[in-house]
Amino acid sequence: MREAFNRRNLGWWAAGLGMVAAALIWADGLAGMEARWREWIQAGSGAIRGAGAGWYFLAMAVIPLPLAWFTVPAGEAFAEQMTLGGVVVAALAAVAVQLALSYWAGRHWLRPALDRWLRRSGREVPQAGEGEAWRVILLVRLTPGPPMILGSALLAAARVPFGSYMVISWLVAVPWVIGGVVMGRGLLGGDWALAASGTGALIAAGLATRYLRRRAKERTGTA
Repeated sequence: MREAFNRRNLGWWAAGLGMVAAALIWADGLAGMEARWREWIQAGSGAIRGAGAGWYFLAMAVIPLPLAWFTVPAGEAFAEQMTLGGVVVAALAAVAVQLALSYWAGRHWLRPALDRWLRRSGREVPQAGEGEAWRVILLVRLTPGPPMILGSALLAAARVPFGSYMVISWLVAVPWVIGGVVMGRGLLGGDWALAASGTGALIAAGLATRYLRRRAKERTGTA
């Protein structure tokens, strides 16, 4: 009986040692993956930094990609030379330029094409009235999914006032830009407190977006 007991204990000890060895191997693998991940991040950030902040934010202003593709890497790439606040300011300036350019493109390129297409069927491009323009802008800007440049072109085609369009569109983008830059700097730089702050800002922006979108729909009478 004692021999069976000793064999059972030996089996438990062997299983325990096997689990410890597996955990050590797994931890070593994770450490190696983290080291490689850091190398990739540093290489990517170095390449972006080498291209220059001016070219980077110019690309952000003219290339129709989601904001997060630019805001998340920007903090890690340029915060040391521009400060985190400087990166946020540059990103917000790029957003303003993109808003103005996409409105111009929508007004002068998309609107005439839509006019010609709809006139063939006896219809016209709907226009937002002066009193409801800000609600239409809010609904477009707060609707998830479509890229910002597409929403800009549609709003321009609807002939919403340029001033209202710029102010509302830019203000809606502000928390997303700040949250993306701060989160990216923390996440890619290994500062988890900073990453959590940026993530919190993005969550707050998402909750505010849902609330404002619901209120705008109620005021316009849409479902």
